Amino acid sequence: MKSGDQPQPDLFGHAGREASSDRFQPLAERVRPRQIGDLFGQEHLVGPDGPIRRYIEQGRIPSMIFWGPPGSGKTTLAEICAGSLNYRFEQLSATDAGVKDVRRVLETAEKTRRIEGRQTLLFIDEIHRFNKAQQDTLLHAIEQGLIVLIGATTENPSFEVNRALLSRMQVYILQPLNDDEVRKVIDRAIASDSVLSGAGVVVEAMEFLLQYAGGDARKALNALEAAMSLVPPGKGPLSIDRHMLEKALQHRAPEYDKGGESHYDTVSAFIKSMRGSDPDAALFWMAKMIEGGEDPKFIARRMVIFASEDIGNADPYALTLAISVFHAVEMIGLPEARINLAQGVTYLAGCPKSNASYQGLNEASADVKSGGPFSIPLYLRNAPTSFMKEIGYGQGYRYPHSYPGHFVEEHYFPDQMQPKAYYRPGTEGREKFLKERLEALWKGRYES
Repeated sequence: MKSGDQPQPDLFGHAGREASSDRFQPLAERVRPRQIGDLFGQEHLVGPDGPIRRYIEQGRIPSMIFWGPPGSGKTTLAEICAGSLNYRFEQLSATDAGVKDVRRVLETAEKTRRIEGRQTLLFIDEIHRFNKAQQDTLLHAIEQGLIVLIGATTENPSFEVNRALLSRMQVYILQPLNDDEVRKVIDRAIASDSVLSGAGVVVEAMEFLLQYAGGDARKALNALEAAMSLVPPGKGPLSIDRHMLEKALQHRAPEYDKGGESHYDTVSAFIKSMRGSDPDAALFWMAKMIEGGEDPKFIARRMVIFASEDIGNADPYALTLAISVFHAVEMIGLPEARINLAQGVTYLAGCPKSNASYQGLNEASADVKSGGPFSIPLYLRNAPTSFMKEIGYGQGYRYPHSYPGHFVEEHYFPDQMQPKAYYRPGTEGREKFLKERLEALWKGRYES
């Protein structure tokens, strides 16, 4: 509510809260958006073409699961859905609710529909914590339209929600807010909150606050409120600096500018530690990036590149693992994804190393860029038409699988070019086998 506005009815028809009672509510609750147009983030869901906006505009919403990290707006969006459609709102937390609580809500929902003609929206936070019996109690109510169920989860619902319930619900993924969106949440809270709006609050350490929040709007607001509690009453603007935030949060984040020199230096130290087969140093630099607010997917992408650039065929499994870590980070998100990253980093750092593939590519590229012509021998060309066959395309090609050992010595380079060794496998790990095999097949090519 903006300063000077009249109290408005809340989502459930009650009279607006006075500023005095607001003081006893957390800041994040006081400034929780009440209309879909007030949300920051989740444009793919609530933007002009977003499915949830369309549902609200049509006056009817399906049962849904909101899957996303803490502070991304799952509860807020559920409340907005209920308020916009005048549904009766019931909320349970799966961490402390049981079958009896669910049945009580369903009985009340039935009475509300019969007596008042209103639909009930049941919001279950952390729905993945419900066991199968608890989830089964909801099936009939959803099928009969007794309730609209919205479940919130930070875990992949395909793993944690039973198939029967999942098949009756739409799953929507909420993304962490970006720094600009979190900044807007903070600015609006300072400008519109009944407690903060007249205090002249200025956040000097905005970048630190954004790094600490890591896309979690609630975490940012709680941090701001904690810092405010340390400010003695007085006149004039209230300046929230880094020291004040660190004191309030008992959290000292490392100096790490995601867009500056420190960012690139830390990434460089991280990569070089893995390249140097030091998993302990690699873990340290990775921890610094995570604590500094780095996007975990950025770290995972660097690991995928590293697996091919610095390990290569010395351990081909390294690339498989790195890709699996990336998908895990995408699926799980922080904070748990840091465990996946740690597994990947320690394996990659501990692997035998080879950059032979990468070096070979660079040398081949240099030759290609030097200019041609590099004509392809006729027997290596494709012959999809009879005319091409008549002029010799594909003629004389020897199919390796028709020869002993599935190999035949052939000239696979351009006509004008002598074969040369671009890929020179080393003696580490799996590459030792490749080196021995290639040296036996292409005698003379790999001699120093």
